Amino acid sequence: MDGMELHITGDPAADKLLSEDAFALLTGMLLDQQVTMESAFAGPEKIRTRIGSVSPEAIAGHDPQAFVEMFKERPAVHRFPGSMAARVQALAEAVQSDWNGDATAIWTQGDPSGAEVLKRLKALPGFGDQKAKIFLALLGKQRGLQAPGWREAAGHYGEDGSYLSVADIVDPESLVKVRASKQAAKAAAKAGKEG
Repeated sequence: MDGMELHITGDPAADKLLSEDAFALLTGMLLDQQVTMESAFAGPEKIRTRIGSVSPEAIAGHDPQAFVEMFKERPAVHRFPGSMAARVQALAEAVQSDWNGDATAIWTQGDPSGAEVLKRLKALPGFGDQKAKIFLALLGKQRGLQAPGWREAAGHYGEDGSYLSVADIVDPESLVKVRASKQAAKAAAKAGKEG
């Protein structure tokens, strides 16, 4: 997969896996909820270390109960091991059956537009509108995705020079900026609910 070396987790081994393995990156994005970005994106490396692979085939074929237990091992892959282990396996099954086990096919097969890539991402288990847009922005900003219209399809996450999501993290400084903008967005949403 083209693109620069990713710097999301602060762990060189975890970042290297994300940079080299498209399914690992997709899995990190899936895990990115209710935990820190660093923890979520370090998850695929924990899975790889514990079961020996992050291939969709290996994950989909793993015994579900054993997979949950592996998620619980300390340090845990995710703070909600049961539901998130099942989601990761569902994602692996979808990539295995719909894309022949090749996650990159989701954004390369048939030379899709940005809108089509977004549609394909949203069809994946665990990928809602926001997660799909953030991942599309990550592909465009850091993985060399050239799909026409990807910035528009990614919405405000696709804007150049924004610090809104994991798509904008390239070093420790940008991580700090993204964290600050996420906290501000949370506070604004909370204020809106209370008002």
